[in-house]
Amino acid sequence: MRVLVTGGAGYIGSHTLIELMALDHEVCVLDNYVNSSPVVLDRVRSMSNGLVSAVEGDVRDSAVLKRVMQDFRPEAVIHFAGLKAVGESMARPLEYYDVNLHGTMALLRAMDQIDCKRMIFSSSATVYGEPDYLPFDEDHPTQPTSVYGRTKLLSERAISDWATVRGGSGVLLRYFNPVGAHPSARLGEDPDGVPDNLMPYIAQVAVGKRAEVSVFGDDYDTPDGTGMRDYIHVVDLARAHVAALDYAASTPGVRTFNIGTGDSYSVLDMIKAFAQAAKRDIPYTVAPRRDGDIAKMQADPSRAKAELGWQARHTLADMAQSTWNWQRANPDGYRQSEG
Repeated sequence: MRVLVTGGAGYIGSHTLIELMALDHEVCVLDNYVNSSPVVLDRVRSMSNGLVSAVEGDVRDSAVLKRVMQDFRPEAVIHFAGLKAVGESMARPLEYYDVNLHGTMALLRAMDQIDCKRMIFSSSATVYGEPDYLPFDEDHPTQPTSVYGRTKLLSERAISDWATVRGGSGVLLRYFNPVGAHPSARLGEDPDGVPDNLMPYIAQVAVGKRAEVSVFGDDYDTPDGTGMRDYIHVVDLARAHVAALDYAASTPGVRTFNIGTGDSYSVLDMIKAFAQAAKRDIPYTVAPRRDGDIAKMQADPSRAKAELGWQARHTLADMAQSTWNWQRANPDGYRQSEG
């Protein structure tokens, strides 16, 4: 299948490319490299069959989108491109609505130009907000507490309405917390500047780039007082996109799936697991809570298992060890390859 992958040079996108290409899908990447690097695609090509084309451009640029659609003519789109930091979204709301929501709408319009009707969307469990109950199932009320979560929810609704009118297929994947790295240690999470997510921050502390981890809040209603999340290995998450692509090829309409493990770990659990993987202490201090954070998130992934035939395979130890292997081998991320 010809698959356009927006944001394909990013953390999740690059791991998904490996899975797609292993199954001989024809792939084209659209990326503006704002939060990624072309080096990623060079590594992907060297690790796979090499048949990946790339176009540099913004998902909001209608002229670029038209050219990509006409030249590549995708049969499906996997849409990763977007901004993703909860805290940043609260400070820069209009930019988040512009990139995440307007970018999605521009992409759907471009798909219409060539009658492409299959969309796999990178959504987020942040659309649920404060839990009415746990674990979250896909029928839980959506009440996001951050601008980022609201942009994802509105994008979901745009895709749902589009698919209904067009007779297309929209698969909405609500990620929980992606962590880990490819077993080769050649692909991993490479944040620009100060990491917004916990695991890459811990990794940078472990490798000596930062002094200590800031634990945002230790007074939540959890066993150790720190926030709890359902962490999922990025390779498992990438596999979910392949399963979703197969599902979209045979199933019209819109369907939402939680992509998580069904387990939940605290911030201190994650620090301990990483310390064991790296065989060194990880210093930390407690800081005030961040706006938009909630005490606990945990997935009910049973729908994905039943309907996509997918389930997570990797353990917390796998997540920590693969992250450490990546960080140790690439202390400066992809920038060391650019230099």
